[in-house]
Amino acid sequence: MQVLDTAARPRGPFSALPVAQALPLAVVGGILFALSFPSPGWWFLAYPAVACLLLAAMGQGWRRAAWIGYLGGVAFWVPAISWAGRYLGPVPWLALALFEAAMFALGTVVIALAYRWVARVVPSTAGRVWGLPAVIAALWTGREWFSGSWPYGGFAWGRVGLSQSDSPFAHLAAYVGVLGLSFVVVYCVAVVVSLALVGGIRLPMRVATAGLLVAAVLAVPAWPTATQGTIRIESVQGNGPAGYFDRAQPGEVLQSQVAATDVDAKDVDLVVWPEASAEFDPRVQPVIATALDSVVRSVDAPLVAGAITQTPSGVLHNTSFVWTADGWQASYDKKRPVPFGEYVPDRWFFSKLAPSLIGLLQRDYTPGTKPNVLPVAGIRAGIAICFDIVDDGLTRDMARGGAQVILAQTNNADFSGTDENLQQLEIARMRAIETGRSLVNISTVGASQVIDPSGRTIDRVPEYTATSMVTDVPLGTSTTPATVASGLIALVLSLGGLLVLLACAPWGRRGRRS
Repeated sequence: MQVLDTAARPRGPFSALPVAQALPLAVVGGILFALSFPSPGWWFLAYPAVACLLLAAMGQGWRRAAWIGYLGGVAFWVPAISWAGRYLGPVPWLALALFEAAMFALGTVVIALAYRWVARVVPSTAGRVWGLPAVIAALWTGREWFSGSWPYGGFAWGRVGLSQSDSPFAHLAAYVGVLGLSFVVVYCVAVVVSLALVGGIRLPMRVATAGLLVAAVLAVPAWPTATQGTIRIESVQGNGPAGYFDRAQPGEVLQSQVAATDVDAKDVDLVVWPEASAEFDPRVQPVIATALDSVVRSVDAPLVAGAITQTPSGVLHNTSFVWTADGWQASYDKKRPVPFGEYVPDRWFFSKLAPSLIGLLQRDYTPGTKPNVLPVAGIRAGIAICFDIVDDGLTRDMARGGAQVILAQTNNADFSGTDENLQQLEIARMRAIETGRSLVNISTVGASQVIDPSGRTIDRVPEYTATSMVTDVPLGTSTTPATVASGLIALVLSLGGLLVLLACAPWGRRGRRS
């Protein structure tokens, strides 16, 4: 069996642009897309970015679409994750960017084929204006889901939905999740593109239809998140030498956290420190236990902190734990250790490719298995340790586990002076909206903020400053549609788009030219 290519060439509105036009258009789209993320975070540029990338791919053969998508992906990923080369240099940064650009190219190929095959099967104006964009948006969403899941757990950065944390569309994440929001944005852009290209529609009707579509989406009300009571949380940003290459002496990060904790704060219910802020396991390091005891006695509140722990068999975990006047109470081990950051997958293979870089990572952290919701201070707190926050499944687990507030503990010291901490903060903001939960994003160096269930910042501290913030944080009680069905929505969209594409493919042997 062979896909018939010549019979599927698009005629009419979705004809391919010449390569000399399509390639620059894809590069422009990639650059605009990068600018929609922090910094500068101009979210509105995501719309022309998607339009440029769709126009560049439209009607192309799969080989040309692959190159067009790859160049567009490079134009996006290279600047968007430039922070990846902050300490280790350009090799890991470019390796990740070029690999993700290949994923981008794969998505561009299927979108190009959809503009050829689906447009041929659905020749009606309504089908091309409303139905075809749904397939395009579903395929885009499927590519985001796939690249965020594979390999080694994927890299869920750079989704369209994540660029919209400050946009009027952000509240839709509570209904459909981040991936669902990507679908909505791409669908709206694809409809506008179709309205501009499909013939037989008067100009006033084109403009009115596009306006009504956007108005209908914006008319969806914010999900009525319910809160009941508050908890007073002191979040401590120690600004200690927590970076991998800071060469801190043992205890320096811990002491910076102790010094930044305001022990005179009134009526504090809970103290929260960042990822690995206690450094090592206080159960086996009496000096650390003594320091933690001093904090909880002075503040008269339990402490949620982070440390590197080791099981009796030698397994390492990146752990968040609850410490009270009675010592260690509960813990969660990070389920999403960062590949090539906290562990090296297939070390035997990659050590041969880049022995000097791989040799820098001497320890391999093991994914945890414990629930990511901990009882503390009379409530249930969802715990996200750094990269956990990008995982869709872990976000749903927190909400389904009864979390009333999310504590996002992170260490951004290795990326000081870059946009990584701001991009991660915006991911955290989208998670607050998606779950209908307040979220405390506490970093060793910043950006540390408290975000309410609507995504609004209610407290913050300056970056790279040793300080704390005491905040009355609303406790969430409602269940958003996203926490119930966002995983199913993403699956249905991804598989649905692919199945429609395959159903419209001109399967068969290459026929004779008529």
